[in-house]
Amino acid sequence: MTLKDSLLWPFTLTYGAVSRLRARTYRAGILRQRRLEGVVISVGNLTTGGTGKTPMVLWIAQRLLAEGKRAAILTRGYRGETSPAGRTSDEAQLLRSRLGEAVALGVGADRFARGEELATRGIGWFILDDGFQHLQLARDVDVVLIDATNPFGGGRLLPAGRLREPKSALARADILVITRSDRAPALEASLRHDSSAPVFYADTHLESIRAVRGDSPGAEDPDAHSRKYFAFCGIGNPGAFLSDLRAWGLDIVGHKSFPDHHRYTPQDAREIENEARVAGASALLCTEKDIFNLAGVRMESFSVSCCRISLRIDRDEEFWRLILSIAGSRAKSPR
Repeated sequence: MTLKDSLLWPFTLTYGAVSRLRARTYRAGILRQRRLEGVVISVGNLTTGGTGKTPMVLWIAQRLLAEGKRAAILTRGYRGETSPAGRTSDEAQLLRSRLGEAVALGVGADRFARGEELATRGIGWFILDDGFQHLQLARDVDVVLIDATNPFGGGRLLPAGRLREPKSALARADILVITRSDRAPALEASLRHDSSAPVFYADTHLESIRAVRGDSPGAEDPDAHSRKYFAFCGIGNPGAFLSDLRAWGLDIVGHKSFPDHHRYTPQDAREIENEARVAGASALLCTEKDIFNLAGVRMESFSVSCCRISLRIDRDEEFWRLILSIAGSRAKSPR
C-alpha cells in the first residue's frame, strides 16, 4: 500500500460504511424512493470514469424511438451545473446533438422533479443516466456496465480507489453488461460472487471521424486513416480511448489527457498544439464529448476532428427483449 493509500484508507472505510448504510435504509424502506408515472430504465456503473454509459443511453433511446415510444433521458449533468456560457453538461449536449428533439432531456440534480415535468407532456419511458447510485428515484430496470479493462477500479472504494460502492451492490442489478470485451470468463466468474443477473457483452464501434466545425461535429473526413493524429481528451477513462483508437487502425503519434469534463482554455490549446508539433502530428483528434468543452477555443495550427462512436451489443435483440420483459413485469406488480 502506498503512502497516499495509507492516508486515504480511513476515509475509504467511512465512505464504505455510509454507502452500505444508505443502500440498506432504502432496501428496508426507511428512506422511500419516489416513483414516476412511467417506466424507468437506469443505466449506471460501479466505478467512476467511463464505462460506456452515454453510448448505452443513446442505444436505448434509439430503440425506444424505433418502437414509437415517447421517451426522455434524465441526466444530472456534470455536478448538476451549467457552464458560465449557459451550456449544460457535455453529456447532455452530446445527447441533444445526436437525438435532436426526438427524445426529451431532463437535466438537473433533482431527476424526479425533471421527470414529473416531462410526464405531464405525455412521456411514458425514462432513461435514468448514471442512475445506479441515484437511489432516490425508483426504477423498473437496472442496467449496470462493467469495463473489462478495469472492472473494479483497483478494488478500493473512493477516495483511495474508483469504486463508488462495494462489489456486493451488484446484487441490485437486473442486467450486467461487460464493455470493451466480447468474452471475459474470469470476470464473469468474479461477478457471480455478487450477482445472478444475466450478463451481456458490448463494445464501442467507430462510426466515423468528423471534422470539428465551431462547437459541433461537421462532415465525415474521408482521409482519416491517412493522417498522423495527436489525440487529446478530458474523459473518465483516457486509456480506453487510446486503446480504441489503435484498435480502429488510426495512426496515433502522441496523446495528452485532462480530467473528466475538462473545459479547455486557450492555454490548453497552445500546449496541445506544441506537443502535437513535437510528435510530428498532422491533425488533432478528440472524443465527441470533448468538442462541447472546447467552447469556442480555437487551434491555430492544426485541424481538429472527433470520433463518432456507437455501442454494439452482443445478442442485442435478446438484451432488448429482456429489458422490456423486466419492465413489463415490474409495471404489473404492486407499486
